[in-house]
Formats: sequence, structure tokens, C-alpha cells
Amino acid sequence: MYFTERQSEILELAKAEGRVLVEDLATRFSVTPQTIRKDLNDLCDARALNRVHGGAIYPSGKENVRYDARRRIAAPEKLAIGQAAAALIPDNASLFINIGTTTEAVGTALTDHRELMIITNNINVANSLRVYPSMEVVIAGGVVRASDGGVVGEAAVDFIRQFKVDYAVIGASAIDPDGALLDFDYREVKVAQAIIANARNVILVADSTKFERTAPVRIGHISQVQAFITDRCSSLTVRQICAEQGVRLIETEA
Repeated sequence: MYFTERQSEILELAKAEGRVLVEDLATRFSVTPQTIRKDLNDLCDARALNRVHGGAIYPSGKENVRYDARRRIAAPEKLAIGQAAAALIPDNASLFINIGTTTEAVGTALTDHRELMIITNNINVANSLRVYPSMEVVIAGGVVRASDGGVVGEAAVDFIRQFKVDYAVIGASAIDPDGALLDFDYREVKVAQAIIANARNVILVADSTKFERTAPVRIGHISQVQAFITDRCSSLTVRQICAEQGVRLIETEA
């Protein structure tokens, strides 16, 4: 399920303001407070927001939004990003696909490719691609994170280091104006860093909401990737970094 248009707007308001109130939202959308309470309950059940007296607040930068909720955020944009990334990857290639809802969209878009070797620490990607005879799917070993099916930890890092692949598809939970790529889980970051270090071409996929978020752990810098695919790059400094560092910037809304 996707969020409704009104629920998506409520979520964006909460991101911008930190807190939303039932009465204010009822007036803004010309609906009853009961309707808004149901919207907030749906958003909080998905852990996109946290309920407080009289309204809801956006989660702090120390905690990520629940995986199911992240799948719903900017879902059409992620689909377009996935298709654009898949277009950069030729048949008969080897690649890493990292954890994330946008990287999963890339996996979905690769199903018409031929003779791919895909190494992933994302159980969701492995499960969706394993049924295609033209795909050789290799899954990393390690601790399986219950929240999203990501394989993390030192065992996963050691496994990744055994390979040198043609392409890597990575995501990020947040992108700072200075070009830093950020995430929430230190164990996941260590795997992402190993993936970057062992790929000839790195493709970063992230929708424009990642410019509005923050996270505490540094993956690396956007200058370390060869291509950055997003629906819309709203950061002028990130645009400048891409231009100066030779990072190919692809905007699917353009």
C-alpha cells in the first residue's frame, strides 16, 4: 500500500516543521479532526511519524523510518530511479546491490537483463531475482537485520571483500549539503564502504527526500561515485560537487 495523497502531504509537513497538529491539519485540508486522526494513526502504525498529544512528530535524525513506510515514501520516484539505474548496467555484468528501498527498485528494473552476476546483502533483492534463470544471485553471509532483511556485520564485510565487480548500486538515508552520504546503522555503513571499495563503477540512487533528512553515520562522499541518480537534485552545492568531481548526475524528472 502507498500513503494517500493527503497522508503524503502530512508527512512532508511533518518533515519540514517537525510537528503537526490535528486541528491545524483539519483546517488545512478541510476535513474533520477524526479523519486527520485516522491519517496520523496510519502514518504512525507505519512508523513514518511518532504520535504525541494533539498530533504527531517526525522521527529524530538518530532513528530511521520503518522499512515498510520507507517503501511507500516517494514510491513512483524510486521506480523511475530504478529504471534509470538499470539502463546504465549492461548484460553480462557483475554487480553489488546494497540494502535499501531504492536499491530494491533497481533490482526490480533489472529483470529483463541477461547473464548478470548479482552479489547482495539485501535478502529482498535476492528473493525477487533468484527466480530468473539468467541471473546468478550470490548473497552475503552475516547477521540478518529483522527490520528490513539486510545482512550486516563483519562477516558480510569480509564476504564482500572477496569480489571485484563491474558495478555497485548503493543508497543513503541522507545526503548532506557538503556531499556526505549518511546512514543510521554503523554495521550497514561498514558493508556499504566495502561495496564502494570493491566496485569499478559506483551508482548512487537516492530520491530527493534524502536532501531533507539527516543521519549520524558517514558512509563516504558523493565524489566517490561515478553516477548519482535522483528524481530531482535540489541542492546547488551537491550539483556543483558533481560537476567538479565528474559525477554523472541523472534527474528522472528532467
